[in-house]
Amino acid sequence: MPRLPLRNPATEPDTAADAGTAADGSPAAGGGVTAWAGHPKGSAAYRRILAGLAFAGVATFAQLYSTQAVLPIIAADLQVTAAEAALTISLATVGLAATVLPWSFLADRIGRVRAMAWGISAATVLGLLAPLAPSFQVLLGLRMLEGMALGGIPAIAIAYLNEEVNKAHAALAAGTYVAGTTLGGLAGRLVAGPVGELWGWRAAALAVSVMATSAAVLFLVLVPPARNFTAAAASGFRGALATLAGHGRNPRLLAIYVQAFLLMGGFVAVYNYLGFRLSGEPFSLPATLISLIFLAYLSGTVSARWAAGLTLRFGRRSVLVAGTVLMVAGLALTLTELLVLILAGLLLFTGGFFAAHSIGSGWTGVIASTGRAQAASLYNLAYYLGSSVIGWAGGLLFQSLGWTALALAVMGLACTTAVITAVVHPAGAGGAVAASASPGRSAAR
Repeated sequence: MPRLPLRNPATEPDTAADAGTAADGSPAAGGGVTAWAGHPKGSAAYRRILAGLAFAGVATFAQLYSTQAVLPIIAADLQVTAAEAALTISLATVGLAATVLPWSFLADRIGRVRAMAWGISAATVLGLLAPLAPSFQVLLGLRMLEGMALGGIPAIAIAYLNEEVNKAHAALAAGTYVAGTTLGGLAGRLVAGPVGELWGWRAAALAVSVMATSAAVLFLVLVPPARNFTAAAASGFRGALATLAGHGRNPRLLAIYVQAFLLMGGFVAVYNYLGFRLSGEPFSLPATLISLIFLAYLSGTVSARWAAGLTLRFGRRSVLVAGTVLMVAGLALTLTELLVLILAGLLLFTGGFFAAHSIGSGWTGVIASTGRAQAASLYNLAYYLGSSVIGWAGGLLFQSLGWTALALAVMGLACTTAVITAVVHPAGAGGAVAASASPGRSAAR
């Protein structure tokens, strides 16, 4: 695919395109200069990238799941069912899922940083409008639009990391970014719960939106401009379909997309409806205490980075399967009526999920040799479709058959994922993370 260079060769002669080398680091025809290999771990730019994307994660995931901690309050105030209240989550993630692919193609044209800046700015404005919604229907519409704006962040962030960070540290950087997203989701829920109990869900939504706006500003200030990006020439609708079809024919990518759909769907269903369970008998916990269950996200903050490090020893395949097994073990503990075991199980379940997610999201950019932004976008499409569909449908199961049925169903989804991963990915797949830095795989696709 032809590229339109964004750099000025007179002022930036050190890039791969201008140094007579291919973007993958191998000498180009007639060139013998080593290509720029990406920002190394520990450099100032590396730290700014991770810090900037961490704030983007706060702005994105605090807003996306801001209503989750106050779903029982929304249901009571607006006189809707648990499954209907959960639509404030599902429609936001539907909006995100519907736009991740258009955002990825736009990012190929205008640049990763600019696309993320546009998306995060639009989302913060919509987030500030949501508390003013005069009806439940208008609230749902604003939440969907907010999700559509946020579609410009998750997949593009991973593509930006893969292009700008040294390949030897790409898996660790991706794990660090995913860990940062857990802090964003946690911050939004911890703010919304207490504020919602004191002043209602509208005040909770406003408080989270103000926090997200501050994080968005910090992202815009910190994130460095791209060095290893070249704009893709418009390939038209047919070219876009060809790129997506190529990913769809790759069984290893398909297995990761199935993993994203099933695991994220089950994960959101658990967090959507566990609050309803704990607010009822025999627990009868208030909203502020229920919001503290989201502290379990801290286990995901740790496990995402921990899992990335373990891939160096055991490979991505083994770590991903281990994460799904940990999810099942943790969810089994929630079948009891002992609050301490439920909370311990939630810690294991959450840690296992984010371990698997950090591996899957980073693995797409390694498996896909071309169209990496679109490969990451398909991952996010599956991820957020799972959140929307299974996260909502789990409420129907919970309302009709109770928590045990929902937990067992999610355990089944995790087991299915583990089997698919073990079968489709050969033994030792992704075993050497550093191998993703080998020549022949361009960072700028």
